[in-house]
Amino acid sequence: MDTIFALSSGRPPAAISVIRLSGPDAHEAGERIAGELPEPRTAAVRELRHPQTRELLDEALVLRFDGPASSTGEDVVEFQCHGGRAVVDALLDALRSIAGLRLARAGEFTRRAFENGRIDLTEAEGLADLIEAETETQRKAALALAEGGLRKQIADWQGRLLGLSARAEREIDYDEGDDVDPALQHDCTELAAELEQWLERPRMERLKDGVRIVVAGPPNSGKSSLINAIAGEDRAIVTAIPGTTRDYIEVPLALGGIPILLTDTAGLHGSGDVVEALGIERTQQLIGAADVLVWLGEPADAPAHPRVIKVHAKSDLPGRDVPPQGSIGLSSVTGEGIAALLEVAGGEAASLLPSADAIALNRRQAEHLGEARIALSAAAVSQEHVLVAEDLRQARGAFDRLTGRAGVEDLLDVLFGRFCLGK
Repeated sequence: MDTIFALSSGRPPAAISVIRLSGPDAHEAGERIAGELPEPRTAAVRELRHPQTRELLDEALVLRFDGPASSTGEDVVEFQCHGGRAVVDALLDALRSIAGLRLARAGEFTRRAFENGRIDLTEAEGLADLIEAETETQRKAALALAEGGLRKQIADWQGRLLGLSARAEREIDYDEGDDVDPALQHDCTELAAELEQWLERPRMERLKDGVRIVVAGPPNSGKSSLINAIAGEDRAIVTAIPGTTRDYIEVPLALGGIPILLTDTAGLHGSGDVVEALGIERTQQLIGAADVLVWLGEPADAPAHPRVIKVHAKSDLPGRDVPPQGSIGLSSVTGEGIAALLEVAGGEAASLLPSADAIALNRRQAEHLGEARIALSAAAVSQEHVLVAEDLRQARGAFDRLTGRAGVEDLLDVLFGRFCLGK
């Protein structure tokens, strides 16, 4: 196993930069640069010198960690040096000069933590999401995964499932009757129902990608003006000519800490223009895929949608000052009604996201949890001891794939490639 090193803090210049080493030769390499290392899990100030020339590079704080009680499960050394570019470059060059050391690949420190059993796959996914988090809700959800919230719950399920499997195997060996124990079937049903409750929770994808709020209506109903007013800048072209918007425009926003993907669309009407007709067809598709629909046309013409907000736009114009019942009066010119619209839209969006204290599953996690639920449901109705045991074995395999203990090799390069260098 190679010993790896990398800058693990932000790009210089900075007040402090952290350079990390991990691997079997980490302590020896650290001693060649810093001299005697401090006691494990303690810090000490040391002079950092080039291993060949003994030139003084910096005076820095040095920390030592002994595997397996380290972040990667290996021997680790950290140099907390001054964050100037010249200092960081000199220290990295000094490490390159030591045989057996190489620069770490993106995500390699975290991958070693996973491979050495320090974290499971759900925690690694949480760390990747935490690095990419842009809103408060994304940060909280990612932190819950990174700190092992789902891992602990899975460990509880696995313990219960192992007990069920032991009971099923015992029936094969010692039960001379033909009937499967009703108590075993009941417990399988109970665990399957618990997994189903988790599968019904709001998913991580909306939290990561944003709740899609689609603004739709007929031409010249004020859609693009509304988009620009909410975004605070001209993101969509606004003219009096019908059909100006021919394709959709996406504007990512944070609304009260909630990630939003605000989408402007082509006006809905009959058109003989081929390009405009394609835009209208795409609008229909976007309406069907919308999490929340903001409708700027006549209320009676609003498409059927479970979460539609009806808007009476251009309320600043003569004769449009009184909105129809159930519609929000709004003017993109004066700003009237925009706050009310955002409040309603934010409430609808929040209802689609996990609560602040809930653990959200991503698509991969839900897929494997669903496999375990299906296998447990099959075990609950199987009438042969051997089939019950096999169904429970299938459920255990699904949990192993969920935590990364089996069948995830094709996923690892993609996952850890999301991490930055030095993480």
